[in-house]
Amino acid sequence: MGRQRRWFAWTSVLAVLCLSIGATENASAQSRMRVKLATLAPDGSPWHRILEDMGHEWQEATAGRVRLVIYPGGVAGDDQATLRKIRHGQLQAATLTVSGLAELDDAFNVFQIPLFFESIEEFFYVLDRLTPTLKERLGAHGLVVLHWGYGGWLHFFSKSPTRTVSDLKRLKMYAGTGDDRLVRLWRANGYNPVALSATDIMVGLQSGMIDGLPAPPLGALAFQWYRQTPYMLHPGFAPLVGATVIAEEAWEQLTERDQSALLEAARVAGERLAVEIPRRDEESLAEMEMRGLQVIRVEVGDDADPWRAAAESFAESFRTTMVPGDVLDLALQHRARYRREEAPAAASSPP
Repeated sequence: MGRQRRWFAWTSVLAVLCLSIGATENASAQSRMRVKLATLAPDGSPWHRILEDMGHEWQEATAGRVRLVIYPGGVAGDDQATLRKIRHGQLQAATLTVSGLAELDDAFNVFQIPLFFESIEEFFYVLDRLTPTLKERLGAHGLVVLHWGYGGWLHFFSKSPTRTVSDLKRLKMYAGTGDDRLVRLWRANGYNPVALSATDIMVGLQSGMIDGLPAPPLGALAFQWYRQTPYMLHPGFAPLVGATVIAEEAWEQLTERDQSALLEAARVAGERLAVEIPRRDEESLAEMEMRGLQVIRVEVGDDADPWRAAAESFAESFRTTMVPGDVLDLALQHRARYRREEAPAAASSPP
């Protein structure tokens, strides 16, 4: 009887151990996550490579618990389609352009105001100080910001030379789908926008549906748009802002340790974009000029200048219809502080 009791005791211990091991294995399996991320960035482009490097860091830092799968080049659709797939759980993350972000929240329209920023340094200064507000507003839509993206400085590319505001108004200009108000705003200011999906730009250029578009030099080269639009207006008029976001539902399934690891890798990716993309923009512009691109250079002067006057008129339209007043006022405050305190110091410091 004693041996029988000991045998029952040992089998009970073994059963508990087996159950514990099984539970541990199940928990380990459940903690593994495949994050499917969509982006318009072309396969092999600098934006895509930086995302790939971020994914490698995620996998290594989490010992394989988090694996990033990237769908580049718009194969998952434009920003609007991507957002729908995130809401339906088909994707967990995305690198969105400013158009997709503005569809979620009007606050991001502040980055689409022509000539609002005078330099990339000024833009990053304001973006950094708007970050708490912008993250909170995206959080209301169930999205966690991993890092801000920088796509370059937008210039107008066109099939014919654009030297004046009147020339620009004659263009059948690409405008992204998703926000009809922005299209109406362009029209109300005398321009001729044509709403298309970003994935249809080349078809639109080849068919004559559009004969101009705003794009950063790196994007115009990567997508080969410049071959259809051999003239570029300089200077550019706005930064191309983006953000890599992940669905809050997926984010909350991660441990705090893994969340910290992902955020650190994402921070590094964002910093790389801020440094590498401006340099690649310059290289892309030089390469396109060697291949025949003609740069039309105009001077943007004071308020009496036609380009500045057109931009100010456009900005006032944004205030009343497109950007929440509190966000625009905050951006203006930070921009004024930069111009008052930071810009003079930057101008006086050695390069």
